[in-house]
Amino acid sequence: MPTLPPDPHRQRTMAESFGADAALYDRARPRYPDALIGAVVAAAPGPEVLDVGCGTGISSRQFQAAGCQVLGVDVDERMAAYARSTGVEVEVSQFESWDAGGRRFDALVAGMTWHWVDPVLGAAKAAAVLRPGGTFAVFWYVLQPPAELDAAFTEVYRDVLPRGPLSAQSATPQTAYQQIIDRAAEGLGQTRVFTGLERPTFAWSRDYTRTEWLDQVRTSGLAKPLADAGKLELVLDRTGAAIDAVGGAFTLDSYAVALLATRA
Repeated sequence: MPTLPPDPHRQRTMAESFGADAALYDRARPRYPDALIGAVVAAAPGPEVLDVGCGTGISSRQFQAAGCQVLGVDVDERMAAYARSTGVEVEVSQFESWDAGGRRFDALVAGMTWHWVDPVLGAAKAAAVLRPGGTFAVFWYVLQPPAELDAAFTEVYRDVLPRGPLSAQSATPQTAYQQIIDRAAEGLGQTRVFTGLERPTFAWSRDYTRTEWLDQVRTSGLAKPLADAGKLELVLDRTGAAIDAVGGAFTLDSYAVALLATRA
């Protein structure tokens, strides 16, 4: 299933489009595997966490529940306002130009957002705001539906928006995310202060109804270009029809991918 455009950090319109319906975003987007959250907390030297691109606070609240003190940074005031309403402290800024005011953190995390950050400038800022021994942890969940549905969804996108931002992307989300992680790792390497890079994966599973999956599509990065082209409703109709054809619901058995490193 298509997921990310090439060089996503350059796609600012897409990157800053998610706050159009923050409540829907928070409801529709999956939570992260408990094992992933636990691994980051265990690796960090302390409880102070910076959540980059925190959005509505989905990952922030998970880290809070694990005992962390979380500060979020997000480019969208609409998303930040929703996160604040759930008890997450958020400052509004693009991360690369964010003023940390001399503050340092035990961990920097980013869930489904580091691809919107310039991999070189973002790595340099991460090095500046992490304490020595601090943990860098960026992660994504892979939306890999069952094969029959995956093929149907991919066909819908290619038919409806053949020249859209995903036209040059690899056909598999696994490959797309590994490319994103490769870029992130290269950015860390340029700082010469990050060590122990690891790429763990974490299993996750969720049952989706037709409505739940279509809500997820409405909150995806694809929604903006599809809506601009007047084709979002067509994609939703055809995607919904594909789900109806398999009984109106399905189980997504997939995994999350991560890049972990230590600030030397």
